[in-house]
Amino acid sequence: MRIAIGIEYDGASFHGWQRLSHAASVQAEIEAALAFVADGPIDVQCAGRTDAGVHAVCQVAHFDTHVQRTPRGWMMGANARLPPAIGVLWAQPVDDAFNARHGARARRYRYRICNRAVRPSLQRDYLTWERLPLDADAMHRAAQGLLGENDFSAFRSSQCQATHAMRDMQAIAVRRDRDEVIVDVRANAFLHHMVRNIVGSLLPIGRGQRPEAWLAELLHGRDRTRAGPTAPPQGLTFIGPLYPAQWGLPSEVTL
Repeated sequence: MRIAIGIEYDGASFHGWQRLSHAASVQAEIEAALAFVADGPIDVQCAGRTDAGVHAVCQVAHFDTHVQRTPRGWMMGANARLPPAIGVLWAQPVDDAFNARHGARARRYRYRICNRAVRPSLQRDYLTWERLPLDADAMHRAAQGLLGENDFSAFRSSQCQATHAMRDMQAIAVRRDRDEVIVDVRANAFLHHMVRNIVGSLLPIGRGQRPEAWLAELLHGRDRTRAGPTAPPQGLTFIGPLYPAQWGLPSEVTL
């Protein structure tokens, strides 16, 4: 039997999603909690691994088990064993062909920037800070140059293990909400640090230090050393993946 689960987490206390032998991870906490419910080992595969300090609104994962539990039993049983920073939002049986990683047709991230002269005290684990005024409209116009299927090598971490850098950028938008500049990104998949590297290159454009055309030039140049620095992880949240309706998952993760 295959079970899909939706998970929210505050990544500030964890060294990312992936299970590690030397540090706390979201995956290890989830697997330990589910193993308690199943009274046996559980291996979980997620839609997209997140880095240290990155949060998730609705990460999706799946696991296989022969143990009979109700969806509510999996959800409530896991939550009883999880730390406060992690919660299982829902659980449901799915067809054995469902795969949380390979079945996702899109993934969505949001990056939030506190843009004011004074650093944030509230929500400081969910925002990065930029003291210089940012032109969100210029950032938005520049970001449209990334749309479509492209080689994103210019925004790829040197530690990225992906076999190639081609990704389909389906949507990207930059907007201002009072003292926040918000970057929403949707693609079929992302490279390691891709969103943070894009934001790091949008910031000089927002400050007026680079022209709007610079972002597209970086994309086509495919040279990571010419792009901006990697933005901090604190502002990044994984909103969640999207799947075809055939899997019958909750609406927040269905196309």
